[in-house]
Amino acid sequence: MSYKAPAKDMMFVLKELAGLDEVNQLPGYEEATPDLVEAILDEAGKFAGEVLAPLNFSGDQESAQWQDRAVTMPSGFKEAYRQFAESGWTALDCHPEYGGQGLPRLVSAAVREMWKAANMAFSLCPMLTSGAIEALELCGSAEQKQMYLPNMISGKWTGTMNITEPQAGSDLAAIRSRAEPQGDGTYKIFGQKIFITYGEHDMAENIIHLVLARLPDAPEGVKGISLFVVPKYQVKPDGSLGERNDAYCVSIEHKLGIHASPTSVMAFGDHGGALGTLVGKPNEGLKYMFIMMNAARYAVGLEGLALAERAYQQALGYARERVQGRAIEGSATSVAIVHHPDVRRMLMTMKSQIEAMRALAYVVAGAHDAAFAHPDETERKRNQAFVDLMIPVVKGWLTETGNEVAYLGVQVHGGMGFIEETGAAQHLRDARITTIYEGTTGIQANDLIGRKLARDGGATLKIVVEQMQQTIAELDKAGAELTGIKTALVKGVAAVVEAGAYITANYASAVREVAVGAVPFLKLMGIVSGGWLMARAALTARKKIAEGDSDPFYPSKIATANYYAAHILPAASGLATVITTGGPSALAIPEEQL
Repeated sequence: MSYKAPAKDMMFVLKELAGLDEVNQLPGYEEATPDLVEAILDEAGKFAGEVLAPLNFSGDQESAQWQDRAVTMPSGFKEAYRQFAESGWTALDCHPEYGGQGLPRLVSAAVREMWKAANMAFSLCPMLTSGAIEALELCGSAEQKQMYLPNMISGKWTGTMNITEPQAGSDLAAIRSRAEPQGDGTYKIFGQKIFITYGEHDMAENIIHLVLARLPDAPEGVKGISLFVVPKYQVKPDGSLGERNDAYCVSIEHKLGIHASPTSVMAFGDHGGALGTLVGKPNEGLKYMFIMMNAARYAVGLEGLALAERAYQQALGYARERVQGRAIEGSATSVAIVHHPDVRRMLMTMKSQIEAMRALAYVVAGAHDAAFAHPDETERKRNQAFVDLMIPVVKGWLTETGNEVAYLGVQVHGGMGFIEETGAAQHLRDARITTIYEGTTGIQANDLIGRKLARDGGATLKIVVEQMQQTIAELDKAGAELTGIKTALVKGVAAVVEAGAYITANYASAVREVAVGAVPFLKLMGIVSGGWLMARAALTARKKIAEGDSDPFYPSKIATANYYAAHILPAASGLATVITTGGPSALAIPEEQL
């Protein structure tokens, strides 16, 4: 089953929910008109469906191959990447000063959803490069920017981030890689990094590694980590490539999914030291790396959305074609399984959550653009606070839900879903890593309740709740058609208020009990935020219908929002109960009795 980008729903969310018209008015984004954005989505959809999607299954079956410290990509990947770069897709939201197109993050989010849905493994290479570009744009020296950014933005070179080490895992304080000053502004890097996505491949002529390491006089813990640029090939002053650097891929991992993406074990300095240069100030590397990590966390959230969309498209196509069993109300002949109520339930569960996920992801992207480019400082700060609050929700809820949707995709296929040749299993396997990438769901949830909620006493959450209540007031005026949505959203918002108040009141005095509810709170925030935006979508659709628009897209939007309200939003109340009362029971059993 191939992939067709849901461009109509994407444009609806961009324009009606995420504020494309407002983003288009921000300084620097004036060219991002709806017409231009629609044309970009159209071309991106063609590339995703015609070039990347056909390589998804074959790349999974062939996988990336490692031999003698080099990686060969599956058939067709190198050629597809060359087309990808030549078409300008690597430069979409990068700074124009270094060859970027300077488009809003809102636009690139929609396009990147397409890459990830069409071919998750392929999309990881430009994703990591984008994060490295952003880190260098914000923190690199003028010389580093000029040396690396033009070729990275053009796609001629790719980028990575090297964080994790075997003994450290997610505990960055335990990083041991070291950097020795050479007295000429360069450093020799020594150490090993694991789980390095696209740490080695044959699609680009150079790979620019961003590496966390410690200087000789660095303090212990996370305050003693610095960030270094370590290219695969040295770059000469004239920009040409020089000697091979002492940074090698010594193996790639054999994984559950994303087989075409080389997850590398990187060895730095086994043959005298890998030469690199310091990014920014000494011992502030973690702060700089978090620029990449936050960008990557958002991007991984998009992966959850994208794989859910791909799994849904495949499940829907199969359900329409697979004839099996008579209709439950009785029929003379067998019918396509799409007519069976439980299959319909599964498909609607997939569809409604995908639309809610997309809405949340794009709304956060639009807020990011406002936080970056709005001329009013108060507006920039307000939008940044919203983005900060929602990034762990986008990362955690979208990936957890993406796994659920991919699971349902297999279930719709029945026994054939368990057979690799149908492709349904690949989406589930590929999705599984997303809840782990860039910090597990538990790590995202702890960030949400600690750094984002308790730290400001729930102030940002209160603003978000007020926006949700404004939508409830609009629903109250909308009539009986949307009453079910209003009733469910009222209960959902009340659950968020109750759970948020419990966390802020008890975080300082009973952090372990509160932390038990961290993941349930993240899920609660995702479900209710999604419900809020589905309600807004229903209001917009109702208005379009009232104005005489006969497009069946709009009644479908209302039906999907009603389904979400009836089947997904009711979980909010139960999650609030878990959050406010479940801590003691989870901690009651001694560790040795687990």
